[in-house]
Amino acid sequence: MASPTEKDIRLGRPSAAWDFGQDRRMGMIRRHTPLEGRRALDVGCGIGFYTRRLQEAGAEAYGVDVDPDKVAKAREAVANVQVAPAEKLPFPDGFFDMVLSHEVLEHVDDDRQAVAEAIRVLKPGGRLVIFVPNRLYPFETHGCYWRGRYRFGNIPLVNWLPNRLRNRLCPHVRAYTARGLVRLWEGLPCRVVVFTQIYPGYDKIASRRPWLGRLLRTVTYALERTPLRAFGLSHFVVLEKTG
Repeated sequence: MASPTEKDIRLGRPSAAWDFGQDRRMGMIRRHTPLEGRRALDVGCGIGFYTRRLQEAGAEAYGVDVDPDKVAKAREAVANVQVAPAEKLPFPDGFFDMVLSHEVLEHVDDDRQAVAEAIRVLKPGGRLVIFVPNRLYPFETHGCYWRGRYRFGNIPLVNWLPNRLRNRLCPHVRAYTARGLVRLWEGLPCRVVVFTQIYPGYDKIASRRPWLGRLLRTVTYALERTPLRAFGLSHFVVLEKTG
């Protein structure tokens, strides 16, 4: 794998292929948000993996991203994709039935404003689906800086450090506690439908050692039904816009 560029570090590097973990997340989205015949927006769509899946599920799919190169790639599969930041969406109030923010809020300049914009463009009764990194997960999956050099990969225990130290090591990305995440929508016209934590897809492990991948999925997905879900990879939130 090529070394990450400064843009990769700041905005995240999209997956090169659709995998089990993404398919599982798409199943969660479909379970909680009607898509067929609905208008859906993928915020921070990257190269359009989820945008295309929303379209294949029957939605009139739109996407926005701040990276023109990724937008050009996404347009190969979905026409309604344009360059725009999450904090200033180029759509009128109440335009969408569903908005997806998949591992995006940790990268934006103003995460609360990004959530407020997503709620603004939703119709009453429309739903915002959020996936973001969990501060309690034992690994920082976006890499970190050490002695002035960026270290790519899963770095253990960084997220468990005090804020001051973690922010020095990972100034390029946020990770959220449950309480810290709630502040992003406090006071906005919405209600919580789902708020939980989920474990990874373990796709790289499963590709090398299928038996281990199956074991990890069996064990940790069972943990999602217990209080130990609190240590999952990501928060999964569904908000519904109120009238």
